[in-house]
Amino acid sequence: MTIKILMDTDPGIDDAAALTMAINDPKIDLKLITTVAGNVTVDKTTKNALKIVRFFNQDIPVAAGAEQPLFKDFEDAARIHGESGMPGYDFPEDLPKPLNKTAVEALHDEIMASNDPITLVPTGSYTNIALLFSEYPEVKSHIDRIVAMGGALGKGNMTSAAEFNVFTDPDAAAIVYKSGIPIVMVGLDITMKALLTNENIEKLQHLNEAGQMLHDIIINDGDHNDKGSAMHDVNTIFYLLHPEAIKTEDMWVDVVTQGPAIGETVGDIRGAYHNGKTNAKVSVDIDDQAFNDWFMEEVKNIKM
Repeated sequence: MTIKILMDTDPGIDDAAALTMAINDPKIDLKLITTVAGNVTVDKTTKNALKIVRFFNQDIPVAAGAEQPLFKDFEDAARIHGESGMPGYDFPEDLPKPLNKTAVEALHDEIMASNDPITLVPTGSYTNIALLFSEYPEVKSHIDRIVAMGGALGKGNMTSAAEFNVFTDPDAAAIVYKSGIPIVMVGLDITMKALLTNENIEKLQHLNEAGQMLHDIIINDGDHNDKGSAMHDVNTIFYLLHPEAIKTEDMWVDVVTQGPAIGETVGDIRGAYHNGKTNAKVSVDIDDQAFNDWFMEEVKNIKM
């Protein structure tokens, strides 16, 4: 049985890799891609999503979304992902057109038309999802779960406290975590452990055309150290397919929306402040070798 997903994303190098896995794995049924301002501006993230769809010659609809956060000033991550968001590879220029509707409208229509459970997979800021829940609260009962890249229980990557996606629009993240929908938080606690190794990055270019493309953009990723590159967003797809490789803990997560800790995701790790209630499964550990093996096998199996 395939897992029907809608991806809300801001490509971005690791987003492009996540889309690659979602498009090509036969156990994933990617019905819609919506875009949001995040790693770069929304016009660029939309173009990048269309580049990936065109690269794999797919007919997956793409809808452009929010240009800025709900209240906070927009701050991109071009310093990590480059000015275009996906540098290093010459993608086709004959791109399909995005849908003639907003991301929120497209999400609403797809969710309400589905007879099967829908999983939302946000891998950028959560602005579109928050707007969807605010404008069309009826969709909530039609969503099976949210598997969201973002957050951290400890050290952030945007500030000492905050991870980038949540920091970009903390007010939207707060709405999502208060939505009542089951959430899996795929945060820095695992994504900074499951680095795609430098050895595997080098091997990618020799696998096939998809591997060459991924290699060429990943080597331009600023989120890199001497052990490898963080493929943050890809961990959402890995979780969907191999939840046994990721350890989660049920807890209540609050989002800080003001002050010096803005964007922090505060997990009630002792269960001390919410009367035993939980609103998320928080990813706390991962089999990084299994992640690397899976990533390489996924790419190897892509047929163009």
